[in-house]
Amino acid sequence: MDGGVDGQVGRCMDGGVDGQVGRRMDGGVDGQVLVNVGSHFDPARSIFLAPRKGVYSFSFHVVKVYNRQTIQVSLVLNGWPVISAFAGDQDVTREAATNAGLVTMERGDKAYLKLERGNLMGGWKYSTFSGFLVFPL
Repeated sequence: MDGGVDGQVGRCMDGGVDGQVGRRMDGGVDGQVLVNVGSHFDPARSIFLAPRKGVYSFSFHVVKVYNRQTIQVSLVLNGWPVISAFAGDQDVTREAATNAGLVTMERGDKAYLKLERGNLMGGWKYSTFSGFLVFPL
């Protein structure tokens, strides 16, 4: 899809990464991109590249399934974690780590999700990542 507002992306992860700590979200050919207005989300590398300077809104929802570990997932901007979420209840089979926030990005800045701690059994299958330009600066 192309046109409309620059920088909109909506992605539902469905496979890909084996859930190893420190690995970037990577849906590869199995990931499903629902919306990618302007084509600023690279589905092969799971990286959003800011098309212009502005304030962007990002949200993510990552589900850990059938493990007794705590997970930490971060939204990473140019290699630095800026927003994190945790899921660590030991008595449930499924739990979500969810967060959202606004970040200022320069043209060419990169944003992606990274599993900082734990593992995701089933990879990123039940996870979503979305973002859009709120307003240009």
